[in-house]
Formats: sequence, C-alpha cells, structure tokens
Amino acid sequence: MLIPVIIAVTFVLFVILSFAPGDVVKSILGDEATAEQIAELKHELNLDQPLLIRYVRYMFDACRLDFGSSWTSGYEILPEFARRLPYTLLVTTLSVLFAVGFGIPLGIASAVKEHSLLDYGSTFLVMLLASMPAFWLGTLCQIFFCLTLRWLPVSGVGSWKHFILPSIILGASSLATMIRMSRTSMLDVIKMDYIRTARAKGADEKKVLYHHAIRNSLIPVITQIGISFAGGIGGAIVTENIFAIPGIGVMLVNAVKSRDVPVVMGVIIFVTIIVGIINLIVDLICAIVDPRIDFAS
Repeated sequence: MLIPVIIAVTFVLFVILSFAPGDVVKSILGDEATAEQIAELKHELNLDQPLLIRYVRYMFDACRLDFGSSWTSGYEILPEFARRLPYTLLVTTLSVLFAVGFGIPLGIASAVKEHSLLDYGSTFLVMLLASMPAFWLGTLCQIFFCLTLRWLPVSGVGSWKHFILPSIILGASSLATMIRMSRTSMLDVIKMDYIRTARAKGADEKKVLYHHAIRNSLIPVITQIGISFAGGIGGAIVTENIFAIPGIGVMLVNAVKSRDVPVVMGVIIFVTIIVGIINLIVDLICAIVDPRIDFAS
C-alpha cells in the first residue's frame, strides 16, 4: 500500500505547487531578467512541458534515486536530506521517549486511581498541553529557561543540551495524547469480566494489573506511539525553526517559501516512506504483543 500512497501524495503535491501563485523562474532570475533568459531557464527546468509529462519524468527519475538538485540553491537533494535527517530523527525520537516515559505511567496510574487527585491533575495537564501551540510554548520556554534562568542554550545543535528543550516542546502534545490514550485503554480493560474474575479468585492486585490489565491495554497505546513518531517528524518543522535545528523541517520550509519543487517533492517522498515503515513496524509489534492478531491480515 506504500506505493499507491506515495503516488497519490506526490501527484497532489505536484499539482498544488504547479498551480501556486507566482512565477518561480522570475523569483530565481530576478525582476530584471529578459524574456530570453526566462524562456531558457523554463526549458532547462522543464517548466515549458505539460504538467503530467513533468510529473511522470520526475517520478521516473525518483525511482532511480535521482531527486535532482535545488532550483534556488543548487545542492543535490538526496545528500542534503541524508545530512539533515539525523537531527530530525534525534529530536523526534527523544520527544517520543519523553512522551512514552511520562505519559504511559501517568495514564495507567490515573486509571487505577480513577477520580482521585492524581486523576484530576493528569486530566488538567492533558487539556493544558493539548491546547498550547508548539510555537507559543517553545517561545515561552526559550524566554524562561534559556534567557531568564540560563539553564539551556537558546538554539543550535552544539551539544546534548541543545536537544533537551526542543524534544520536550515537540513531545508536549504527544505526552497529552499518551496520557489520555493509556488512561482510556486501561479503564476499558480493568472493567472487563476476566479482571473481575481474577480479583474474585483472590489474585494479588499487582499481579492482576501487571500480568492481565497492562499488557492487554498496550495495543492502542503502541499504535499511538507509532502515530506520535510519524506526527513528530511533521511537527519537527515548527520546532526546528524555533530552535534553529538544521533538520529536514527547515529544509522543507525554505523550499516551500521559494517554491523549490524538487526539494519539496523529495522531502515529502522521504517522509512518506519513513511514516509507512513506522506504521509497518507498529503493526508487527502489535502482532507480537497480542498473539490474536494475525500477521497475514
């Protein structure tokens, strides 16, 4: 299913970029360019050909791992993407680990102690984190932790300290989702008949929770982890621009601003493949955790 998804995503994006307002050739050459220079550059970039032919030619080259060069900066797209990808993956992975490490235990504890002060506090935290945009939260944290307290650097990637605040900001919304998902899933499981039966037989409460409830409540949580990781790659666009991290988010934003079609297309294809692989891994993990899930299905 990954192949038709890539074709659909790239075709829609190619059409949108082709019909976007403005002239990319004039933005490259400047307002003083002559008609001959504009026509020559359009021919060089194949912009004088029909849209469908340009799309087919681009996808044919992409299948050979030839994603071309940037129209505005001239760099080759594949090596540049490979250079920037580790920064994005590092920030995304740290943000997911942060969300999982704090969200799942807090969500499970809230479900076990339903209607307690902990439960109400976690619910308030979920609503708070889910309602704050990343750019606003990131700016406030920069002012407080970096400029006022001087605990962390404001931007850049010089040391491990540079990745602490971006990972927390990127993982804030995922943390809220993880708390809500794990709490809801745990509440559904602990109200099942087999949990009541285990308790009625005199099983220890910790054994009931650890050996029966938690494992069966992990399936939707594991799925949410994969969704959070995939969403983190997209959400890194905002975080990377706030903290000046040279990842694929900055690369994509700069390309969109300048209508650099080969860069935008290349980044979207790579991200689509990564997200598809993540979804496949999540499905396999779910099948391992729950033997009732058939690999063939």
